[in-house]
Amino acid sequence: MTNSPEAVSQRPEQMAAPALALRSIRKSYGDHVAVNDVSLELASGEVLAIIGPSGSGKSSLLRCINLLERPESGVLEVFGKPIPLDRDVPAKDLALLRRNVGMVFQSFNLFPHLTVLRNITLPQERVLKRNPEKAAQRARELLERVGLADKGDSYPGKLSGGQQQRVAIARALAMDPQILLFDEPTSALDPELGLEVLAVMRGLAEAGTTMAVVTHEIHFAAEVADRMIVMADGRIIEQGPPETVLDSPTSARTQRFLRAVRGR
Repeated sequence: MTNSPEAVSQRPEQMAAPALALRSIRKSYGDHVAVNDVSLELASGEVLAIIGPSGSGKSSLLRCINLLERPESGVLEVFGKPIPLDRDVPAKDLALLRRNVGMVFQSFNLFPHLTVLRNITLPQERVLKRNPEKAAQRARELLERVGLADKGDSYPGKLSGGQQQRVAIARALAMDPQILLFDEPTSALDPELGLEVLAVMRGLAEAGTTMAVVTHEIHFAAEVADRMIVMADGRIIEQGPPETVLDSPTSARTQRFLRAVRGR
């Protein structure tokens, strides 16, 4: 799904106004610097894959984007609007940020005592102030989209891991986010169930959803992403089209990482 030069030239507005812009983001935990001077942009409709060894700062970077973790320094802009990092963000603005920048985690984080349908309608009613009828209609549309139209009355504990993750994706989509962040969405699943989730994500990419995906699924990233970055030791050490990064990496650290991945 890598953009051709022609496709890029047809979307100049994306280059002028990125959906997401990070400038010199830094996040540390005590003496450990998890994200070290990271800058990147994400265009509307772009799919960005983030790969790298464990502990490289990939998940911390995603959590900094929607302020689940507060960076110590740097600049964060969402659709051209700066998000202050030097002071507390008002609760209203923080809720708006997380509505516009949805996130799907490794764990599904579903409410076990609520039905699948209610897991998806409750956030809509609380955050978007949708009435129950419209929230339920949107939930059913999304359950059909992720292949779970018959599971609305089920409880999460009765679903497979792959099904639960697809419900979590439907819940995120129900908030109508402009950007979706995925943090290793298949890492807790066996390969067969992971394929169910990857199929849904592939459909989102084909529909033009703006996505940043931390993943260990290298083949999926190569197929779906427009651009790929490699992180190590809290920094971006390589980036470019997936075929370039995977087939002709210039960094010795990237070469070592890819050898390890392919040697499993």
